[in-house]
Amino acid sequence: MSAMVLSFCPCRCDEPPACDLLAELIEHFNAIYPGRAARPGSVTTAAEMIPPRGVFLVGYQDGRPIACGGLRRLEHGVCEIKRMYVVPNARSRGVGRALLLALEAAARDAGYRRVRLDTGPEQRHSRVLFSSAGYAEIEPYNANHIADYWAEKALI
Repeated sequence: MSAMVLSFCPCRCDEPPACDLLAELIEHFNAIYPGRAARPGSVTTAAEMIPPRGVFLVGYQDGRPIACGGLRRLEHGVCEIKRMYVVPNARSRGVGRALLLALEAAARDAGYRRVRLDTGPEQRHSRVLFSSAGYAEIEPYNANHIADYWAEKALI
């Protein structure tokens, strides 16, 4: 079996193909968190995920967009990973881990020293990924009513 080749490209999250992937993510969130459509847990704008303080990446395999995620500034030296998504037929193949590593590299390149993230109870696979990638659970740093897990990692 040949190794999967992924490439990650920065783009705006409010333009295709990123907005199409985000629409899938929002649909998924609304399905697993009843009531979320009326009361989202966390609102992030496109302007927050553009350089120099943020970034949004789309992951491609064989020219097809299969993953996305972004980061935004929280405070001096600290950013937050947002909107990580892998299309269903690309899951369990290392795409999420590769995306996380690409986002961490982008955070380092932007001068961040720490990265934070949160996730909800129906995203157990995400919690496993983050924990295995060196994220340590922390006290809540935001008011996301959907989240039940907040974590942080030092970028070295």
